[in-house]
Parts: sequence; C-alpha cells; structure tokens
Amino acid sequence: MVEEKNCQLKTKERPDHRLKKINQFNYIYRKGERKSTKHFTLYIVKSKYSNYKIGYSISKKVGKANQRNLLRRRMKEIVRINTLAQNGHNYVLLARVGAGQLSFQEIEFQLKKLFNER
Repeated sequence: MVEEKNCQLKTKERPDHRLKKINQFNYIYRKGERKSTKHFTLYIVKSKYSNYKIGYSISKKVGKANQRNLLRRRMKEIVRINTLAQNGHNYVLLARVGAGQLSFQEIEFQLKKLFNER
C-alpha cells in the first residue's frame, strides 16, 4: 500500500509587477518619458495604482533565444535586487543591439544610470 504524502508547494506571495498585454506596452511607448543609454531604453509613465509594473522587450536583433533569455533574466534580477523601480510608475525596459554581449556588471551600471536619471 502506497502512502500518500500531503505535498503542498510553498509559493511566495508577492505582487505581480509584470506588464503582460500589448496594449499596456503600446500605451507606455506612446505616453511615456524616454531615457536612453547606448544599449538600453527606459520608458516611464505614472500609474494610477500604488504599485509598479515593468515590462521587458528584447528584439530578435540582440541574438538567439538563449542570449535574449539570459539578458532578460539578468535585467529582471538587477531591477529586483537594486529596487530600481518605484511604486506608482509603469516601465518598459527595451534592450538594443549589442546588449547581449555585456557582462552582468556592465548591464547593472547602465540600468542604474537609467533609473537614477529620473
């Protein structure tokens, strides 16, 4: 007889900070303030909600899927660790050609520069 174990997955309860829909991205592209570095562009727009939302956009010109996914994971982690995003704003972070060849430290430096220009 096999004993059933009561397994429950423990998940962190955290607010969902992701932009998901294309119309959300398009609104921020149209209405947002733009800041740029050589490899990244940040669009910022005020939100009517208290928390922030952020979307990441990486063109196929950056590289193959594994390079784009690595870059996206690095960008997300840098924003999360350094708490760069402020509540009450929505962001779209756009990676340009050449961003895939940057090291973690170079990406972190450029993103900190972008978010602190506000």
